Amino acid sequence: MTDFLLELRSEEIPARMQVKAKEDLARLFNDALAKAGLAAASVETFATPRRLALIATGLPLATDAVSEETKGPKVGAPPQAMEGFLRKAGLTQDQLIERDGVYFAVVEKAGRQTADVLAEAIPAIIRAFPWPKSQRWGAASVSTESLRWVRPLQGIVALLGDAVVHCEIDGIVSGAETMGHRFHHSGPVTIGNAGDYIEKLRAAHVLVHFSERCAIIRDGAKAAAAAAGLTLVEDEGLVVENAGLTEWPVPMLGRFDPAFLDVPQEVIQLTARVNQKYFVCHDSNGKLANAFVCTANIDAHDGGAAIVAGNEKVLAARLSDAKFFWEQDLKVALDDQATKLAQITFHEKLGSVADKVERVAKLARWLVEEGIVKGATADAAERAARLCKADLVTGMVGEFPELQGLMGGYYARAQGESDAVADAVRDHYKPVGQGDDVPTAPVTVAVSLADKLDTLARFFAAGMPPTGSKDPFALRRAAIGLLSLIMDNGLRSSFRKLLIETGAATSYFDLEAFLIDRLKVQQREAGVRHDLIDAVFSLGGEDDLVRLLARVKALQAYITTAEGANLLAAYKRAANILKQAEGVDAAAPAPAELVTEELALRTALDAAEPKAAAALSVEDFEGAMAALATLRAPIDAFFEGVMVNDPDPAKRAFRLGLLARFRDAVTQVADFSKIEG
Repeated sequence: MTDFLLELRSEEIPARMQVKAKEDLARLFNDALAKAGLAAASVETFATPRRLALIATGLPLATDAVSEETKGPKVGAPPQAMEGFLRKAGLTQDQLIERDGVYFAVVEKAGRQTADVLAEAIPAIIRAFPWPKSQRWGAASVSTESLRWVRPLQGIVALLGDAVVHCEIDGIVSGAETMGHRFHHSGPVTIGNAGDYIEKLRAAHVLVHFSERCAIIRDGAKAAAAAAGLTLVEDEGLVVENAGLTEWPVPMLGRFDPAFLDVPQEVIQLTARVNQKYFVCHDSNGKLANAFVCTANIDAHDGGAAIVAGNEKVLAARLSDAKFFWEQDLKVALDDQATKLAQITFHEKLGSVADKVERVAKLARWLVEEGIVKGATADAAERAARLCKADLVTGMVGEFPELQGLMGGYYARAQGESDAVADAVRDHYKPVGQGDDVPTAPVTVAVSLADKLDTLARFFAAGMPPTGSKDPFALRRAAIGLLSLIMDNGLRSSFRKLLIETGAATSYFDLEAFLIDRLKVQQREAGVRHDLIDAVFSLGGEDDLVRLLARVKALQAYITTAEGANLLAAYKRAANILKQAEGVDAAAPAPAELVTEELALRTALDAAEPKAAAALSVEDFEGAMAALATLRAPIDAFFEGVMVNDPDPAKRAFRLGLLARFRDAVTQVADFSKIEG
């Protein structure tokens, strides 16, 4: 057994691609081994900005001889089928093996040297590598058949044990030499075998372990902030990104002019993070400090003073731009900004953003006036809606689209709008997907709900619902947001009423089905069974989400007990019997004499039916379940002691009538035929 090292060295690999590239390299390598009948004891991959590498341990020096079996035609198959199979297998019919009336081709393949397998596999892996983006380079790039790689490939290290695995691709020949850090090490680094790869590169100022670089950045950034009496604002995404940009990471603290702190802190943080890949810090009061942590790729002789100064200069320029946008935007009233929305197309079939704002404003007002959203004034809801998209035309949001809504909230507050209006402008996009905060402030709820309702209704009415995996207008996300707003805030209204008010009457049924489907997806993560949602919804007339889910949860709590499971089984048995019967009359008269089981079931139904109905009328779904639970013992006894299809027509009619009453009593709560189990 021996170990194998593969390093593919290139110009800088984008940080965002490195983690996935490691996974792809391991997958392609293992697949190549498996095809040759080989398997490694372990495979570990590495990525830095300039290299993608793999170490496989426990490889045999040669593959075993293998027997490959291919299934052929049946005995007696047409001659053409047999001839085609023989041509493909390269055998004659007398060389085939017959088993259970089927011919098989069995070919013995001799073992191969592992080095030969790897020499074939390496170029194949390189050519098949699934980079999200790749390029051709040099003179060979004029041909579409030339090598593609994420950035120009510069070298291949391939060592099985201490020996080079010889291969070549587009003029790049494998060997044992690589390069160290671009600035800290000059000349090639000769690798002896897989065992010394990591430490030889460490000596050349390259840390090949992605996780090690992450740990240095994570811990070093915290330490740099703490040394200045500050607290780092932790950001694991930045840790990973900086690890993908450096081979020898060195976190350093820098400062910026405190005057920039007049700009909203989200702007400063976004400028530092997105443009410069910097961490930001908080002071002892938890407020944003005029400090940042950058990650250098060298251990500078001056302790990093020149690097920090350069980064401070670059950040100052970025923050100056942000401060300019902030100050200029404040000079223009949001009402004036909103007039510019008429020049922005929301969708070619749905008009401008100004058209959408007009619809949302009317709908937000209606939601409050109808009492669907309580605790807000209609004027505040309409005012917030008319301002909610105004920041889309500001300089700041033009520079940082991620800040839409947030900046509108800042501008609204600074220009004298009430906190309720400003907060609604800020938060009306929420919730954005699963896990995001769901607004509870009434004005915000009204605007957010109106915005999402309008988006869903208009796109469905225009015939543009999501299809398959395609959802270009993020309608699934809008639906999840709408459902969360309704349920988390206990908003009482029917789908039909809401959707008709949006003008979506023509697409109502399609949109309703879509929302119910989204509800199932959302509730599945909360542990709610989709079949129970169907069981309640299919009753018809139940499109109040809050009431629907309360009923579903009560049903789930009961149906998952042994008693509930037995009642479900009894319902399905009764339903099957009734399905085969004709002209069942639930009010069929009782025979002159009733057996004990008939009397017990009738008495139980007489008591349970009105109790369940009364409980449902006041939305006491647990009470309704408790009433139905009293039917379980008498229905079990009925099936045990009574022949339903009695030869006597009167007895049969009465017993079928009891089953119909039982079925109908249960169906008051849910359509049990939709419940699985």
